[in-house]
Amino acid sequence: MRPAAPLRIAILGAASSGKSTLAAALAEHYQTLWVPEYLREFVDVQGRVPRSEDQFHIASTQRAREELAAARAGKYLFCDTTPLMTAIYSRHYFGAVDAPLAALAASHQQDYDLTLVTAADIPWVADGLMRECETVSVTINRMLLDELAARAIPYLLVSWDPGERLSQVERHL
Repeated sequence: MRPAAPLRIAILGAASSGKSTLAAALAEHYQTLWVPEYLREFVDVQGRVPRSEDQFHIASTQRAREELAAARAGKYLFCDTTPLMTAIYSRHYFGAVDAPLAALAASHQQDYDLTLVTAADIPWVADGLMRECETVSVTINRMLLDELAARAIPYLLVSWDPGERLSQVERHL
């Protein structure tokens, strides 16, 4: 008999909002896996920020890594971003979301059992080659909340310091 698929927890938020820190802490707490944000690796390997034509590749690689991790995860799989977040950034930076990325974001959103949104309430820190700044993070956060509302996706907003965020999620799970 095949083990049950893990509950997928999407962790969304603007840059420097604590997504990776939360994902790693949750995975450690629940002794399971988390899927790091592929965009960071892309920027490090390519030595540049992504272009419009890179967006689908970034989102589909993120999704493929989720699938691989799901086969090995315990009860939960914590996903540091999703294709929906890539689509939001694409709309912000390039003025549009291409059809393959839009389809990917729409077709897999129901795969997440819970969506967490990291509040923009921790000090913003620049992130290497990433182009975002604190002002853009505020805009992205607003776009994210609007998109979740438009798609009727319920979410848990987690805030304050990392320990409090972990406690908020633990109480919810």
